[in-house]
Amino acid sequence: MRIFIVCSKSFYTKVEPIKQELEEKGHTIIVPNLYEERTKEVEPESTAWNLGQIEHINFKKNMYKMSREKIKNVDALLVLNFDKENKKNYIGGATFLEMYNSFLENKKIYLFNDIPQGDLYDEIHGFGPTIISGNLDLIK
Repeated sequence: MRIFIVCSKSFYTKVEPIKQELEEKGHTIIVPNLYEERTKEVEPESTAWNLGQIEHINFKKNMYKMSREKIKNVDALLVLNFDKENKKNYIGGATFLEMYNSFLENKKIYLFNDIPQGDLYDEIHGFGPTIISGNLDLIK
């Protein structure tokens, strides 16, 4: 299965072991946008902001379009939703949009942890995700 992993940038350090385990199970993994750039000293989004509002808008537009193309070419989305600061099972705005696009494309959606409580609970629940509670064997 071709799987696109999505998550907050603050969870990028958790991607590699999950990616490796899924690849060992025979899956093809597509990493999050900017994952490959994570080791660079200057973060692309910060650079875009420093160049001005228009550059930042264009940067965000490109990220959304890049995600949409990746979603079209995979079988499933795996959302890595860990605790972030005081937010349990955090899902940010961009990840939510990736989930929505996956829903529209009839892709399977897997959540690593439970749906976070909050304003978007009903919307996320409505996507019909499979909650795997950290068990990658449930991705089929």
